[in-house]
Parts: sequence; C-alpha cells; structure tokens
Amino acid sequence: MSDLAAFLAEALGHKPKDLKLFERALSHSSATRDSYERLEFLGDRVLGLVIARRLYERFDEPEGKLSKRLNVLVARETCAEVGRRLGLPKWIKLGRQARDDGASNSENVIGDVVEALIGAVFLEGGLDAAASFIVREWEPLLESHKRAPQHPKSALQELAAARDLRPPHYELVSRTGLHHAPVFTVSVSVKGLGEATAAGSTKQEAETAAAEALLGQVQ
Repeated sequence: MSDLAAFLAEALGHKPKDLKLFERALSHSSATRDSYERLEFLGDRVLGLVIARRLYERFDEPEGKLSKRLNVLVARETCAEVGRRLGLPKWIKLGRQARDDGASNSENVIGDVVEALIGAVFLEGGLDAAASFIVREWEPLLESHKRAPQHPKSALQELAAARDLRPPHYELVSRTGLHHAPVFTVSVSVKGLGEATAAGSTKQEAETAAAEALLGQVQ
C-alpha cells in the first residue's frame, strides 16, 4: 500500500479501491485539468444531507435553528478545520505558483478538498461509508454546539433589526492576488452602528470576516 493510500485509509476510515479517484480529490486546478471541482460539488451535497439528518435526529428544534446549525457546520471554514485536523494540507497537489502563494493553507482550498474526498468516498462506498466519515469527524463539533450557533452575517442583520437600523451593506473594496489565489477585501457598514473591513480568499469569506469584525466592535 502506498503512503497516500495508507494515509487515506486511516484519515477517511475507507480503504481506496481506485486511488486515482482520490488523487483527483486532492488535486487543485492549478496542477491539472482533472481537478477536484466536480467531486467537491458532489461531496458538498452529501455533507449537507448527512449533517441535516444528524441535526434532525439530535435536536428537537424548529427549522430556523436547525438551519443555523447546518450553515455553520457545512461552512468552508468548518470543512477546513476538519481538513487541518486530518493533516490534509501536505497531500494537496498544487501547481508550483499556487504552492508558493500558500494555497495549501487556504481555507477555501482545504475545505474544497475535504468535500471532494467525501464525494470520492460516496462514489466508492455509498452513503453509509461517507456518513461514517462525516459523523466521526463532525461529531465533536455537533457536541460543542449545545445552542444553535449563528453565522456572523445573520447575527449582524438581526442586531441591526433589533436596533431599528437599516440592513448591513456589503461592498467589495478590492480583489487582488493571482487567479488561483485571490484575496477579496470587503467592507460592511450599518448606519448608526459602524463599519468594518476584512479580507478572505472568497467574497463570502471576506463578508463573513467583516461582519464578525463589526460585531466585535459593537458587542
């Protein structure tokens, strides 16, 4: 068994039959045209389904609270947290420039790879195999969220509404960096509350960071 196959068997709890499928799940578009993107698309849906069912079974809560839990648990940041815990970054295949730019430590890339690996496990082992991996790795996160967590953007919007202010306004300040490793800078403002700016590897990530920064200023 190769080092990669041994690592995947331990990390995923699934022994790869078609190692090329899993190599694709670890390959960024900067390294090959046959990248993880299609597998990531599939894995994202599998992750959402498994977590949604787990939440339904564990928490007797209304749909709104379950949705808040789901949004946090399937977020790219959470997937990246799982990926780092597994030690995935060193196995991600990147083009030379992307690696030099630090893409192996990007939350966006690591999170995508985790979802792509879920997609690969699903294709080989079916939903039970994928669910086994997801439940094992996400269980500590489920356990730590006794109360429904709230996404920073939702929390900021609710805070503005509670104070009879207009909804938050997000504006893209700049997009810098290379095509495969962009950096988005976004500002968020709420009239009567304040303004904050933050950056991220995606526009959504930057908006989330900006909302969190503004919440930190006013709470």
